[in-house]
Amino acid sequence: NITTADTFTGKKVIDREGIECGKVKHIHINRETLSVSGVTVHQGFNKDYFLGSDYIDKFTDETLLLSCPPIRTGVSVVDIDRHKIGKVKRIHRNPDTNELESIEVSDGFVHSKIISKSNIWGIGERIILEMTKEEFKLLA
Repeated sequence: NITTADTFTGKKVIDREGIECGKVKHIHINRETLSVSGVTVHQGFNKDYFLGSDYIDKFTDETLLLSCPPIRTGVSVVDIDRHKIGKVKRIHRNPDTNELESIEVSDGFVHSKIISKSNIWGIGERIILEMTKEEFKLLA
């Protein structure tokens, strides 16, 4: 059960819904514990993002399987009643822990709003907010 980390680079990253999220670019190792602390996923032209070890379920011969779907830019955002609001424009993470803090949601025009992690109800093929479209519009 021993393998080298570079054998995982380039493998497809798949979430539990079967959606391909990109390919493994780097594997991050904790210097003190020597355990995997996360991976950098390459999603396309200049679209790399980090996933912590809590997202990783297991590596197979061909893929990295995720335990839960990640939040990615470009993913649709809907309200609690599944009415379309917009798309994820940016992801804001804590610089020290890389943990998700908020997302910036664009309504397709010039407007965008910051949504706190606590206002996200579900993550999957789309992001579901814990508010209605009207409540979203009232946000500053």
